[in-house]
Amino acid sequence: MDESFNNGGKKKGLSKGIIAIIVAAVLVVGGSVAAFVIMDLSAKEKFFLAEKDTFDFITEKVEQRYEPELSWLEQTETTPTESTVELSAEYNVPNNMGGGGFGTVDPAQIINNSTITITGATDMENKKASAALKADIGGMEIDDINFYLTAEKIMVGLPFIEELLQLKDEDLGNLLKEVDPETFTGEESMNLESFFEGTNGFLSEEDQKYLEDEYAKMIYDELPESAFETVDETIKVNGESLDTEKITFNLSEEQFKDILIKTFEKLGKDEKVKELIRDQMALQFSGPSIEGEIDQLISDFETAMADAEEGIQDFQIPDGLTAISWIKDDLIVQRDFQIEMGPSTDELVSFAVKGSQLLEDTKQFFNYDLSFSDSIDQGTMNISGNLSWEDNKADDSINLTADQVTLSYEGTESLKDGKRDFERVFSVEDPSFGGGSLIWSGNATYDNDKMSSEHNLSIESPEVSQDMFTLNVLVDGQTIESVELPNEDNVKDLGSMSVEEITDYFELEVTPQVQQWMFGILAGSGNMGF
Repeated sequence: MDESFNNGGKKKGLSKGIIAIIVAAVLVVGGSVAAFVIMDLSAKEKFFLAEKDTFDFITEKVEQRYEPELSWLEQTETTPTESTVELSAEYNVPNNMGGGGFGTVDPAQIINNSTITITGATDMENKKASAALKADIGGMEIDDINFYLTAEKIMVGLPFIEELLQLKDEDLGNLLKEVDPETFTGEESMNLESFFEGTNGFLSEEDQKYLEDEYAKMIYDELPESAFETVDETIKVNGESLDTEKITFNLSEEQFKDILIKTFEKLGKDEKVKELIRDQMALQFSGPSIEGEIDQLISDFETAMADAEEGIQDFQIPDGLTAISWIKDDLIVQRDFQIEMGPSTDELVSFAVKGSQLLEDTKQFFNYDLSFSDSIDQGTMNISGNLSWEDNKADDSINLTADQVTLSYEGTESLKDGKRDFERVFSVEDPSFGGGSLIWSGNATYDNDKMSSEHNLSIESPEVSQDMFTLNVLVDGQTIESVELPNEDNVKDLGSMSVEEITDYFELEVTPQVQQWMFGILAGSGNMGF
């Protein structure tokens, strides 16, 4: 197989940008327009409804299999919960692989006798969270490290100072501007609110409906009925002969360009979309300079849409767009998607997705090739898998192959009385270094208002045996009445201080206490000479 990536001469940045935008738009639209299909089905309506039904089927099977985990996740977003995570490890290397350790101390003595415990509590609806950290590192105990968070401020408690350190979100900008007025505007924010968005923080139902109404419906209406043709065809999928309805969707070069131009023009002028981008960036990222980065992203988006609208008119798409779906019992069992485009006939890039799948109640099979080629390079990636869930037992296998590298997943699970036992193995095979595996085994139990789980992670390769090193993770969770925050009688509000005052505070008050605390820790553990 040829290389999967082009290391040759550079092509025009605009061309690659347009290609990426077009491919992404086609994939997104395919899953969205089905919302506008009516019951008197034409070939066009059947084509997109099959996409929706296939997606819904897969979603339903995932939700059925992992119902205990998903129910607990939903509960954590509506009810205050507390979880304790304990980390430990086992290190079993014979004679320390020939090394002498640190001085006279064997690393195994430290690693095998160490734990880190994190106790966290969250109340997503009331926007409060706390976390406490303690550790025992080979007999050296560290405790009283606490974090508290609300939508307005963050507080930190440290074992070597009596007061809590506090910083309000509204004070961060002015503090940073005082530090560096050339870099910061004073409007910077930690965006603490985003921490409490949970899994609902991507797009609201209102925003999703807006995009469906304004874009998916527009594109769907622009697609001519004549672009869809249907015939009956018998095919073989995973050794089974299936009588299917084959629907071919083809847009000519001119038809495809017209739809893209309208879409790019609308996107570039849509203030609602820009606001959605701004909101999503703020939710996904945080930091003092994020506002400036978001402004730049919006500017880049406007430029990209304008460039795409103009550039697509001279683009070459000689065969237009072709997508074929074979449908059995309202579900897609085979696909063939192809498109070739470029700024000129000498710079055409082709993309193709071809493969099949068989989705049944207790087992699912899929096998797809994703390929590209241009005048310099070509490459293919294959993803295939067999999944099963029957009598509350799972046996899964997934492989991703590109060039000579294979990433694989093998998993077995069983669920009984709310307890899931599992072993999941993630492997890589690469001729250049031989490969290896990450082995994740354990169990998890969910019982209404509480849960517990045990996870063991180890690595195996030709040079490393599975029992040489194991990371152990114990988790216990439960619902609670509320998240308790400390009173503010003894708080050092950093936001109300000048930079000079903060510097003096840490140099003159905090640093001596840190040194004294460290001396006490080492003396208490007997590791003064370590």
